[in-house]
Amino acid sequence: MNAFNSSGKVSPIDSEVGVVVRGSGLRARGSVLGGLVLALVVLTGCAGPYQYYEGTGVHDATAAEVAGAWENIEGTRVVLRKDGTAQVEALDEPDFAFEDGWRLSGTGTWKLTDEEGGQRVRLELTKRTKVTSRPPSTSPSPSAVPVTPTPTVDSLSVDLWRFHVGRDERDELELFFFVGDPDIGNMYVMSREVESSPKAP
Repeated sequence: MNAFNSSGKVSPIDSEVGVVVRGSGLRARGSVLGGLVLALVVLTGCAGPYQYYEGTGVHDATAAEVAGAWENIEGTRVVLRKDGTAQVEALDEPDFAFEDGWRLSGTGTWKLTDEEGGQRVRLELTKRTKVTSRPPSTSPSPSAVPVTPTPTVDSLSVDLWRFHVGRDERDELELFFFVGDPDIGNMYVMSREVESSPKAP
């Protein structure tokens, strides 16, 4: 393809330059567009299904039903009293803070909230009494586990948990929040504390 220069004569050099410039412009625009598409794919790809979890859809739980003692398999115990106060024993930190491995004990307050996606229990720790560490579940040897000093009760920033209120297959209430990377969707589930069976006479 030829192009005309200012003198009106055909100039193959100008033609080549013109094509190259136009081609570079197209490549530049294509690169920018490709970069934007790639960024969009990466950003939406990082958003796992649990990162934007809105709730269980449960709206029929009452505060009286939620009140009581709750536990999980790792020895955590949370008592939600009817007067809105709470007792917490060895409760792991939520979200990414869970990876730090610290468990908090103390006293606080709680209330049942109802949001568009479902009900939640908002638990706030107002007084910390103890900080313990959770042993790593998978470690090749004790020497491979990094040793860090136990923080003081006032040095950790977590004071608030938001438990989702759900129902299991038997329609019993369960409380849970997500821990670790939200893309993975690991749940920290609390079940109603099983009462000790009465001792035989």
